[in-house]
Amino acid sequence: MLGIFGGTQSGHPLADLKEAKRIAAALPVGDAFASLEELAHWLESVRSESAFKPAERAQLVQVLDEAGQAHARKLSREYLAAARQGKREEDRLWKAAHAFWREAALGYVICLDAYATGAKGGDALKGALGLLGIRALRALAQQLKWLHVRYGPIDERLWTMMSRTYALLESRKLARAKVVPYPGLGPESTPEFEFLRAVMFSACSPDALLPAEIEIAERVITQLSPGFLLATQYQPETPYWIDLERPAGPARVARPPQPSPGLRFFGAGRAFGEIDALTTQIRNTRDVPATLTLGGACSPDTALGVLEHLEECWSPKLPERRHPRHRVKSRLTIAWGFEGIQEVLAPAGSRSLSFDGSNFESWIVENVSVGGFGALVPQVRGDWLRIGCLIAMQPEGGENWLIGVVRRLSRPSQEQAAVGIQTLARTAIPVELHVQMGNTTTLGTETGILLDPNQLGGEVQVLLPPGVHAPGQSFMFDYNGLRTMLLPIGVSERRHDYELLRCRHLVRDAA
Repeated sequence: MLGIFGGTQSGHPLADLKEAKRIAAALPVGDAFASLEELAHWLESVRSESAFKPAERAQLVQVLDEAGQAHARKLSREYLAAARQGKREEDRLWKAAHAFWREAALGYVICLDAYATGAKGGDALKGALGLLGIRALRALAQQLKWLHVRYGPIDERLWTMMSRTYALLESRKLARAKVVPYPGLGPESTPEFEFLRAVMFSACSPDALLPAEIEIAERVITQLSPGFLLATQYQPETPYWIDLERPAGPARVARPPQPSPGLRFFGAGRAFGEIDALTTQIRNTRDVPATLTLGGACSPDTALGVLEHLEECWSPKLPERRHPRHRVKSRLTIAWGFEGIQEVLAPAGSRSLSFDGSNFESWIVENVSVGGFGALVPQVRGDWLRIGCLIAMQPEGGENWLIGVVRRLSRPSQEQAAVGIQTLARTAIPVELHVQMGNTTTLGTETGILLDPNQLGGEVQVLLPPGVHAPGQSFMFDYNGLRTMLLPIGVSERRHDYELLRCRHLVRDAA
């Protein structure tokens, strides 16, 4: 029984199904935001109208949901089109997408609830149970994705509805019933496929992916879902579990979970081998296979990065940590962005007049390892905190600045964030670089940030503003009275405000 929510003729504007279809057909074709905003309003209105019989409500929810599919895809493309939009515009688009999927999911779940609890008229939904269930699971999965695009928080009630919806369909022997979810939109699916897509998405650590990478991961999951495994007993190929009777998301089998009739174990199954074959093909050909439909212009490097991430997360063998973690409680002073780090590393006398330290943040370190930190951000200010952002960290009581990159991001609440930070360097210095191309060296300089300068003499890393480095260039600078050269050998990372280069270091002569 779901038990998630607690017929006379209605005066509701959509009481006439023809009117609902007319409104759906009249939505502005070119304005996905306005269309989804209006549909979310109507879905909420239909859900809240107590006079509707379950079958009437189910019909209306289906009409409104179908009308929103094309608009939802278009708005998703608009949201992801720009690498970094203004916060107001980003919020506007995100809220419209999330509200539509939330209301669609709630609309379907309240219909399923009427059937499951034996409410008056609920039995009329029996013949449509498979379709309603598949659409409910898909809408819940989309809601989950959009919450992860903003890194949470994830409402536990979402997992309650997901698990109980699937449990209802499983109990009615419909888990593997094939249904076309939407007319003209894709192949047949089953409730089991839809449930597996949602839990496998949750198991792929989306808190370590950028929004565009989350979209790619979702597409890969959709294509590979026929190979996923779901079982009632643990086996090496199903290293994750979820309890349909608990309001919680999936977890890795680090130790056996408490026995429960609702336990389900799952994993990538034969899809794990398919991912391995795809990664090998992309490495060898430097091209995205035509069979892998990722949408838009997805570069081979981006596709490979996402596939490697999925492969690591879904491996039947539990990944070993490179470095042990130690629980601590201390504070970090944080500066961020290339320019912010450049300011804190500059000698006090050469800092800009606007530098006053007001942009520093104070984070709480919760665990530490050789490779980095896990920290709590007590209050998220602004919109700069994202996967891949560059930060400088000064431990409490210290004077040195460490350089790192945010690799994981989640929001346990609206006000707080939890971050995983990879340490790039224990020390860093700003350097003035002359760009050299062939026999020509520029008179002017570009400011770079040299990481761990005490390691000069072999391979080193340097941070540069975007657009400074071009193939065939090298860099000259003076260090400790010596003229030195950096020969770039690869770009380790490229973000909107910096590039991280690997370089060979050569000492030329006295400056």
